[in-house]
Amino acid sequence: MTDKKFFKKLINDYRDQSKSRRAIIAASSPVLFEAKNTIFSLHRDELKEAHESLKRATKALKMLQNNYSLARLEEEGAYKAAVEEFTEASFLEQVISKKKLGANLEINLNYEAYLGGLCDLVGELVRLATNQAAAGKLEAPAELKIIAAEILAILAPANFTGYLRTKYDQANSHLRKLEQMAYEIRLRQNS
Repeated sequence: MTDKKFFKKLINDYRDQSKSRRAIIAASSPVLFEAKNTIFSLHRDELKEAHESLKRATKALKMLQNNYSLARLEEEGAYKAAVEEFTEASFLEQVISKKKLGANLEINLNYEAYLGGLCDLVGELVRLATNQAAAGKLEAPAELKIIAAEILAILAPANFTGYLRTKYDQANSHLRKLEQMAYEIRLRQNS
């Protein structure tokens, strides 16, 4: 009455998918950890540690991408969160090192990882500006505001929807914080 071979194949496919899902989640965790560690190290001005963390994250991502197809990886939320955090960390390292913002040529990432990471970077620029201003580098907020404004100008024509729209709106809000910070510092310097 039933095609037992067909249903057995479905069950096996499900088991294979479930097994790979657990493996991808487990392998994505160190990427996320190292990316976050990179960001925290950059904010503490521990550039060597940040660079090492980013290298470890890159190595873990390469291993993941060697073991699974990109299409399979992008089905998993844990992987997507890890690569977005990775791009954010990479971008922040580029800003702090005064490099041109651009692609990480060692890793194959999709547009969503880059765009989400770029939006999140603007929030990190607020944090960086706050830390720099507190350390007496009062020109930093104005300099970082210029970078954030350029990022938003690049992203504006995309007219995002859904998840990326939320990220873009958050980035826009962070830009306003940078503008306000730079404005208040200038007022205090001129009074």
